[in-house]
Amino acid sequence: MPLLFLTFLLVPLLEIYLLIKIGSLIGAAWTVVGVVGTAALGAALVRRQGLAALARFRSATQSGELPALTIMEGLALLVAGALLLTPGFFTDAVGFALLTPPLRQVLIRRWLAGRAVVSENSTQGKRDSGVVEGEFRRIDD
Repeated sequence: MPLLFLTFLLVPLLEIYLLIKIGSLIGAAWTVVGVVGTAALGAALVRRQGLAALARFRSATQSGELPALTIMEGLALLVAGALLLTPGFFTDAVGFALLTPPLRQVLIRRWLAGRAVVSENSTQGKRDSGVVEGEFRRIDD
């Protein structure tokens, strides 16, 4: 939780700092135009990529595949959209980075690889399917 607290504390401070610095360089009006423009452009790009991800999801589910990567991409696009609609230049930079498909896919694959569970009794390093084998007996009252 301290990392989350620091994020919610430091990101707004960084955004205020950047808005003041950029505003002093290009002027307040152009700063506002830049913030609103990046939000509009970002919303359009998120909508376009989101519809493409939805089409991939539908295609995968119709062919009987599990679209796990597509679901994670949709989640990343949701985060990108939220960041792009947040006023500021730092959040816009992170949001646009998440809109870059190769970068987004690398980040998702790294995140998923860090959370994969390897079975302890696996000799070849296969991933654990999450299935626990066992026996049970029903005892009626």
